Amino acid sequence: MADEKRLNIAILGTRGIPNRYGGFEQCAQELARFLVKHGHHVTVYCPGDHPEAGKTWEGIVLRRIPVKESRLGFLGTILYDWLSLRYALRREFDIILELGYAPASWFYPRRKRLSGPAIVTNMDGLECQRSKWGRVARFALELAEKQAIRRSHALVSDNEGIRSYLQGKFGVDSSMVPYGARVLEDVTEADIASFELEPFRYYLLIARLEPENNIQMILDGFRKTDTELPFLVIGNTATRYGKYLVNRYEKENRIHFLGAVYDYRRLTALRRYSNLYFHGHSVGGTNPSLLEAMASGALIAAHDNSFNRNVLEKDAFFFKASLDVSDLIQMVELEHVREGWQNQNLQKIRDFYSWEKVGKAYLTLFEQLLDRTD
Repeated sequence: MADEKRLNIAILGTRGIPNRYGGFEQCAQELARFLVKHGHHVTVYCPGDHPEAGKTWEGIVLRRIPVKESRLGFLGTILYDWLSLRYALRREFDIILELGYAPASWFYPRRKRLSGPAIVTNMDGLECQRSKWGRVARFALELAEKQAIRRSHALVSDNEGIRSYLQGKFGVDSSMVPYGARVLEDVTEADIASFELEPFRYYLLIARLEPENNIQMILDGFRKTDTELPFLVIGNTATRYGKYLVNRYEKENRIHFLGAVYDYRRLTALRRYSNLYFHGHSVGGTNPSLLEAMASGALIAAHDNSFNRNVLEKDAFFFKASLDVSDLIQMVELEHVREGWQNQNLQKIRDFYSWEKVGKAYLTLFEQLLDRTD
């Protein structure tokens, strides 16, 4: 039945597309592209201050919510998620995909209705464990997590570590669907020319500047070395923590904060030609920026945790402390592992983390869910 039907799907919980922010936005963008390509109708909800002005983008309907979410902080996020879900529930969607459970799940219908759209929630990472949250916020996030589990028609985990966490803590199953990444075959050294960099003569980190991404640990480790190579940090420095980092390292002339960069080709080239790419994320699941680093062919040093090891397996360096970072940077020879790890990580992207495979997995989940509810 379901494979003959054109599905009407809403994607909520992001800061809109085209992506100008992060991983969930990239997921919404690529998944929506896949679904439209396969004949389905897709609406992505966007905040009112997203820079894309059109009502559609590449065949995807953009539904604007009149909230300037980025200016209102967490209050704006609450209002944006509430209005998005409220409006979506009034429309004739087959599926509402919520990317992230907080705070949207506070507003889920109290009962799983026999009619109306099926709600699928991507549970993201261990949001409650992010160090930026205080006691009250953590309590609210724990409540949101429980609400999502009780009221969703289906749950998605992006990493086996998240799937095991949900099974162990709540006794619930979830579908394991990771994020994806695109491999650009034709990136060359010319794509980093505007940065005035020499290939393999710099270190790199690309991340949201948040404490749980261990940026301070990485930069402190770098600062203890005597290398003359620069360390580039790409991420929004306008946040409170971003400003703290810029101030902390302002006298270290080898560390350069470049701000946010969204051009995928330039990011891919920067990763590919870095001497060593650092990935410090510690509480997420399968992090999109890690997959993009793998897809770029970067040589990767990742924070040592189960999520990163599940993805990278043995094809990366791992660190737990600043001293580990210092030791990695002071390694004289990296070329003996670069090509092997590069090829193996690229093959993982093609085999497991392509957006085509991710799209098919989501579509199969949607179809199976609707078959059960018909």
